[in-house]
Amino acid sequence: MKNNLIAVFLCLAAAVPTVAQKADKRLAESTTVLKTLLAKNEIPKALLAKAECVMVYPSVRKVGLGISGRSYGRGVMVCRTGPNVDGKWGAVIMYTLDTFSLGAQLGSSSTDYLLLIMSQRGAEKVLSGKLKLGAGASAVAGPSGANASDFNDPNVDILSYSQSKGLFAGASLGGASMEADDDMNKELYGKEIDAAQMVREGKTPVPPSAQSLVAVLRKASPKHM
Repeated sequence: MKNNLIAVFLCLAAAVPTVAQKADKRLAESTTVLKTLLAKNEIPKALLAKAECVMVYPSVRKVGLGISGRSYGRGVMVCRTGPNVDGKWGAVIMYTLDTFSLGAQLGSSSTDYLLLIMSQRGAEKVLSGKLKLGAGASAVAGPSGANASDFNDPNVDILSYSQSKGLFAGASLGGASMEADDDMNKELYGKEIDAAQMVREGKTPVPPSAQSLVAVLRKASPKHM
């Protein structure tokens, strides 16, 4: 009996670092994707400055067979915190993504996505924990290049972009579903979080493994328009 208990404790102890490593890996991959996409200069700083939140989904992969298969990915979101703290970028929140296999249709096994949440309405919908695009918030393929700087459509909540095999473009995510990754958020912060409250109050420290990601946003877009 004693040996069995010891074995159980050892398994539990081994599981914690594994989850932590998954969180660190996701944050590192998201940081790399964010740096790469911003470096392309297809998303002007003026457009990023208007965004309420940014979501990054690295290496979204197809699951299932055939052209009717779907893609599933895990990513992160960073939002500007409440007005009392000048709209600076706050702590990260883990999310999942379930969508049609757009990358596979383009001949790629995986696709990186970057979403700009442009409206307070869109931010509130995403922060509620679960959202289906088109039903809870409007989303369109994001403009790029010269056309992006002049974007100002109050009816659009989310702009989406993708990178597949190095090619960058606006991406239509159709009826994709996004949901807070509660288990990973709990592991990252050591407790269950209320994402909306965390963003509103702006008091949650950025976890060490997420500081590089947030630093990229703070450098690229220090002020909110």
